[in-house]
Amino acid sequence: MHPSHIRSFVNRRSHMTKGQQEALDAFLSKWSIAYRPSLLNLTEAFGCPAPTILEIGFGMGETTEQIALARPQDHFLGVEVFNAGVGAMLKRIEASALTNVRLIQHDAVEVLRDMIAPATLSGVHIYFPDPWPKKRHHKRRLIQPPLIELLASRMAPGAYIHCATDWEHYAHQMLDVLSGEGSLSNTCEGFSPRPDYRPLTKFENRGLLLGHGVWDLIFKKKG
Repeated sequence: MHPSHIRSFVNRRSHMTKGQQEALDAFLSKWSIAYRPSLLNLTEAFGCPAPTILEIGFGMGETTEQIALARPQDHFLGVEVFNAGVGAMLKRIEASALTNVRLIQHDAVEVLRDMIAPATLSGVHIYFPDPWPKKRHHKRRLIQPPLIELLASRMAPGAYIHCATDWEHYAHQMLDVLSGEGSLSNTCEGFSPRPDYRPLTKFENRGLLLGHGVWDLIFKKKG
């Protein structure tokens, strides 16, 4: 069955370390939620009510771990497709004894469409999504009007969406797409300073030392 949208990722074999595979085998059932085409009860998923932040594409989980540790009062639902990233995040959850993180290993568009009820998310994090730099691949970029419209419908009034990228062209596309969603308003004039809760990654620090830019955007759902 073909997806009804262009996927922003390619199913490619990614190398997994022994530790990542062991974490997948041991902890996937403990901390992950299986995709299913029915609405997810977030309170039941985490065991208690709290503001829930959705993160799309958490990579190896470094940033997710640090934010979840700094914000124990919030719940974080991470969506990632690649085994290596899920295994790495499971290792981090166990090592840091995190109880406020749950994972779904599936396509984020289908998770949003089928599992997240309207007006239930308190925030959305999308950090350094694949920039697909070649022009012919721009259609694969995650940040497109249909996704942002879907995301906005799942955000509660006052909820925020925070995107970050180190590709200037993609940053301006993100700004255009987010600004074009009528239910969202920009919290800044254009791009935002990096908020304290988003830590600098090693990759980002390295880029900044080389003079590369990083662009943050924070929009809020109109109430």
